Amino acid sequence: MLITPNWIAPDNVRAAMSTRAGGVSAAPYDSLNLGYSTQDDRARVAENERRLAAAMRIDTASIRWVYQVHGSVVHRAESLPLNEPLGATVMEGDAIVSHTPGITCGVKVADCMPVLFAARDGSAVGAAHAGWRGLACGVLENTIAALDTPPQNLRAWLGPCIGATMFEVGEEVRTAFLDASAPSSRDAVATAFAPRGARGKYLCDLVAIARERLRVAGVDEIFVDGSCTMSDSTRFFSHRRDKTSGRMAALIGITQW
Repeated sequence: MLITPNWIAPDNVRAAMSTRAGGVSAAPYDSLNLGYSTQDDRARVAENERRLAAAMRIDTASIRWVYQVHGSVVHRAESLPLNEPLGATVMEGDAIVSHTPGITCGVKVADCMPVLFAARDGSAVGAAHAGWRGLACGVLENTIAALDTPPQNLRAWLGPCIGATMFEVGEEVRTAFLDASAPSSRDAVATAFAPRGARGKYLCDLVAIARERLRVAGVDEIFVDGSCTMSDSTRFFSHRRDKTSGRMAALIGITQW
């Protein structure tokens, strides 16, 4: 049910990402679907959320979500409403940060990249939903700024997402990233796009782009899961692969103790 980030986290930080296994939803949302925006039965999604919280040893009421819109807005968890009723929120955004013990930041994904942040001393955490649009318009940089921690004192984990051999995009995506890149990064970003058959099509390496943007922002400790959501139908939901799919979640919080 859970993937644990392959980083050295502070003792007071708890983080994990769900897989699609271990829930109660029926096909095509089988089985641990956490997406209330899907057509899945809402009671089943609520039970899946309860199971995820139990596996992480957290209270469901501690989780904060936002309504993800593939943008770059970051919310402070302390200002978001309680997770009650489960999953209900109208606050638009794509990242959440927290400095308060007992609150859990969550983002939902099904090919987009979840990025978790933790201060080395455990004083701040964050979760970002980094699809290509959010990544290009600065969701990672905005999350770093909201953490109020020097970037060199942060650790970042890039979770499972659509892989570099699967993510076919058009010229407009490549152009958007190049236009949004610092001059010193443009060559590195350009190498994240491999020409793909037809003119104007590329395979895009989201992980490589995210790593470069984090490096430019000053984050030195970057950890990568490396799993491809589209390639692994046993463990992961994938919107691009299945069209109708469930959602996974990446969660991080400062514990009470």
